[in-house]
Amino acid sequence: MLEQTETISRQGGASWFFRGVLATVSVPLLILVSAFVGFAGLAHEAGLTMAETVYMTGIVWALPAQVVLVGCVLSGSSLAATAFAVGLSSIRLMPMVMALTPELRGRSTRKWTLFLLSHFVAVTSWVLAAERLPDVPRERRAVFYAGMGSTLVLVNMVVVVIVYLAAPHLPSGVSAGLFLLTPIYFITSLWGSARESATHYAMLLGVAFGPIFHVVAPGFDLLGAGFVGGFGGYALYRLFRRKAAA
Repeated sequence: MLEQTETISRQGGASWFFRGVLATVSVPLLILVSAFVGFAGLAHEAGLTMAETVYMTGIVWALPAQVVLVGCVLSGSSLAATAFAVGLSSIRLMPMVMALTPELRGRSTRKWTLFLLSHFVAVTSWVLAAERLPDVPRERRAVFYAGMGSTLVLVNMVVVVIVYLAAPHLPSGVSAGLFLLTPIYFITSLWGSARESATHYAMLLGVAFGPIFHVVAPGFDLLGAGFVGGFGGYALYRLFRRKAAA
């Protein structure tokens, strides 16, 4: 214990910040970059300027919320409806923030530091933090996560700039492929990160009922498919679990 304490005292905050930067070099980063490649193509096709797209990436950060925001802009939704939709899509991050904050808090960590670091909480950063933080001394976890989160944001802001500038010069087939990267990323990441079969059931039901709701209620197709898929997936999970226990 004494040796570990001496090691921590010798390694300053800059060293652990740089370790957080290096921790982002991973497969999840490549997957996230591919998703932002698709988002940049989506934003370009939607008519957003490069400055708006880059600003959105840095300020909103969570990719689902950005896609929802672009969708609201395209549909001409009001400011209040857009804010509500983006906020609703980001509620899912609240449990991640609540679970991660106690792991980042050290004896000298200030509250405003935790508030700032909560901006970086998204699926990719949360997964990386869950894997790496146990090996980081508690007093250095905040600065380590700061390096990790800020790197993820900055890298994808650069990716957005590059793809946005290249989008007008790409063939239409490539542009369509970039557009499809975003939903593919969502589906694969949600499927792979699911801890219980209820999520898989919900996704399958949502995919099945999506086209139906698109025909029956075009303006509420995603909401309807989400409700049916979510409640139906949970019901199937409980049913199969009850049969297995019987």
